[in-house]
Amino acid sequence: MRFTHFQHSCVLVEHAGTRVLFDPGTFSSGFEALTGLDAILVTHQHPDHADPERLPALVAANPAAVRYADPQTAAQLNERGDAGTWSVIGPGEVLSVGAFTVRGTGGRHAVIHPELPVVDNISYVLDTDEMVGAFCHPGDSLYIPFERIDVLAIPAAAPWLKVSEPVDYLRAVNPRVAFPIHQAVQSAAGIATHNARIGGMAPSGTTFQVLEAGVATEV
Repeated sequence: MRFTHFQHSCVLVEHAGTRVLFDPGTFSSGFEALTGLDAILVTHQHPDHADPERLPALVAANPAAVRYADPQTAAQLNERGDAGTWSVIGPGEVLSVGAFTVRGTGGRHAVIHPELPVVDNISYVLDTDEMVGAFCHPGDSLYIPFERIDVLAIPAAAPWLKVSEPVDYLRAVNPRVAFPIHQAVQSAAGIATHNARIGGMAPSGTTFQVLEAGVATEV
């Protein structure tokens, strides 16, 4: 599979002619020019994962793309009415998108603070004909799928996260390859520090790989 990281949590996944985009949010850039998408998948409602200003143009440029999100986000986007119609995917639900089988799992965002409401957050697992659990994008959660995952997009920094948590999450999932996402909230020094720590403490057999922003990479 080929991955393009458009900064923060926005990731394009390509396989056998199918193109799926995750979480085009406010802290990401480069996804605006994409066409020929088969699906746009959003994990949750926060603007850094679903940019309300740029989503309408992205949807208009990709009219054939199916659009799925967690229940709360789908309701909000459909109420706005300027970014097409969004369908709901929940935990345990499955859909087919070209060469991928898309599975919804998880369901809740990580706790930011006990006084703040916890919103919906769908983690996505992609299967291919060749491999079950080929990719997992957990959004803003540390949901463990409890199955073999080949490639993991790992939240490496967040207001709700300390560096020990992505280390423990990486060890629990134990993928073949993991690449960091959700780092627009950090300085360059913070990104380097977190990535060095997470990569240095990755489990045996896991490759921690930083993807160059905007560059399609075979993983």
